[in-house]
Amino acid sequence: MKGQWLRRRELQSIGIDSQPRKRVLMAVASSSEAKPNVVSPENLALYEVQKPFIEPILRSCRLWNTALDILFYDVGALTAALLMKGRAVNTDALANLNSPRHRFAVLDLGAQSNPSGSIIVVDANLAPYVYKPFLEMETFFEFANGSESVGLNTLTVTGVGSSAFGSVAFAWDVSQAFGEPVAAIVPGYGLADIVPQALGGWFGFETYDTVQSATQEFLANFAPTLAMMGKDLARSTPGRETASTGAPVFRHGSAASDDVHAILRNVPGISRVVGHSKGALAIENALRSLPPDRTKYITVHTFGCVISEKVPCQRYSQHLGLIDPLGILNSLGNSPEYWPFADHSTNSLIPLSLRVTTSIANPG
Repeated sequence: MKGQWLRRRELQSIGIDSQPRKRVLMAVASSSEAKPNVVSPENLALYEVQKPFIEPILRSCRLWNTALDILFYDVGALTAALLMKGRAVNTDALANLNSPRHRFAVLDLGAQSNPSGSIIVVDANLAPYVYKPFLEMETFFEFANGSESVGLNTLTVTGVGSSAFGSVAFAWDVSQAFGEPVAAIVPGYGLADIVPQALGGWFGFETYDTVQSATQEFLANFAPTLAMMGKDLARSTPGRETASTGAPVFRHGSAASDDVHAILRNVPGISRVVGHSKGALAIENALRSLPPDRTKYITVHTFGCVISEKVPCQRYSQHLGLIDPLGILNSLGNSPEYWPFADHSTNSLIPLSLRVTTSIANPG
């Protein structure tokens, strides 16, 4: 009864009149009984109706995260490097790059182009430098495991709510360090991500994951169409675990953790993972759920958050700034291999920031 009431409220909130609402509710109920673990056509129809109302909210939050990426990631160096190569970056947060005076190929890294998550391949040394985003996991798996994979060995994960702009900037630094292409995860941003970010922001990464996972599970069970918002990438993962309604739930801590787990499980060529801030915790959660025969070939690099090294991996290389209270707070007493005199940011234009490229190339 409670679940039916919540679904009725969900329909009322978007202004569907009473008779169609009754027919939709009856269809959803009968479909749920007949096809558990499958998103029904009625739910998908309702999802499409709600999408124009919900996505602007998610995009506005993503715009704010794009602006914050300027503080935490090397977006200035990325923009300058791409301009030198004849490419301009366009984001919703940096409207000045929309000017027709910029006669370059425009790379769109805005919230409008990636509201529901993607995988972006970045190569700092070889054109096209930033590949067209992969919006479905299976498509990325086929690319990464195929003959045109461009030799992908590295996966990067950024922190809380990071947009495509920050994810690509971090991956660019990592690509420069290793001299090879890397795959950057841009996790989908949904309603479950807004709640913990509003409550606590970046403090208490473990708590953030707990609140995010609980919120997503609640939505998946009682408002499945809302749980699907911003989770197109997650929904495209083969074998994805779902609630009885068919909506996606998190099984490895967060959306980013689930994405890392799926990629490491399905792309054996990935042997190196690099994470910053909460992205490091996403890596830790994903590694815990993989068999030792897989993890023993993986090298882990973290910045701004130290994770447990209990999972047997080939090597850990963790960097935590001496003047990074946020990273120290969320490392839960774990000790890094390296203590640079730096803060939490990886933006090389900010004094005393973590220098990702030089730290990987010369860790001492």
